[in-house]
Amino acid sequence: MTAHLASIIDAAWENRMAVTTRTRGEVRQAAEAAMAALDSGALRVAERIDGEWRVHQWLKKAVLLFIRLSENGLIEGGPGGSRWWDKVPSKFDGWGEDEFRAGGFRAVPNCVVRRGVHIGRDAIVLPSFINFGAHIGEGTMVDSWVTVGSCAQIGRHVHLSAGVSIGGVVEPLQANPVIIEDHCFIGARSDITEGVIVGEGAVIASGTSLSASTKIVDRDTGEVFKGRVPPRCVVVPGALPGRNLPDGSPGPSLACAVIVKRVDAATQAKTAINDLVRDSSNVA
Repeated sequence: MTAHLASIIDAAWENRMAVTTRTRGEVRQAAEAAMAALDSGALRVAERIDGEWRVHQWLKKAVLLFIRLSENGLIEGGPGGSRWWDKVPSKFDGWGEDEFRAGGFRAVPNCVVRRGVHIGRDAIVLPSFINFGAHIGEGTMVDSWVTVGSCAQIGRHVHLSAGVSIGGVVEPLQANPVIIEDHCFIGARSDITEGVIVGEGAVIASGTSLSASTKIVDRDTGEVFKGRVPPRCVVVPGALPGRNLPDGSPGPSLACAVIVKRVDAATQAKTAINDLVRDSSNVA
């Protein structure tokens, strides 16, 4: 079934300029089925296979085709009875108590979650924005004013602290999404973009910025990583000395990130989330 959907989406993508809001038939059905599968978690844009992350580019194409197929429409629920005007409805459009209990997660008032996002059981979503195609693992906390971009992959039991920005990626198709593996702690106001992979159990200090070109320097070994944080590393913002200026005087330093140690019991205690806050026992 998945291979059949992928073949329809790939063919439609090659002829995407002919796809419009008036398009009907198997192309529309395939795009809607792909979005529904992303929403339910039956499919995800990236998954770990034999220890390596594999990105399913056809699902990114499906998201883009869904946007192309959709017309703008009124979306209810704005402040003071106002409305929005957009192509992608809320994940919670039409939901009642039964649907939320079946989902098994908490959605705090004023969180914005678009259709095509999967949220795992026992997750908590505070007022934040999660874009289509993203995957939020079970037991994860998405804290206040977090932004999770399109197709980003957030693992299980992760804490995205207040104000964290996780970059999205739909285009270019060759670009990979940001991936935060299980049991990570991402400190407040950190910014992770351009397909960076944060390894399992890593701790990213507040205010750390990571992109594909950021040098991540292991202070103990001198090893330099780009585009990935090894598992169970504690990473803080840092700087590398810059080149001298033409007159020989010291040049400006360049931002980097520094691995200061591996996660230990003390670090885990500092980054643990209060169990009472995370309690979802009231959810069926």
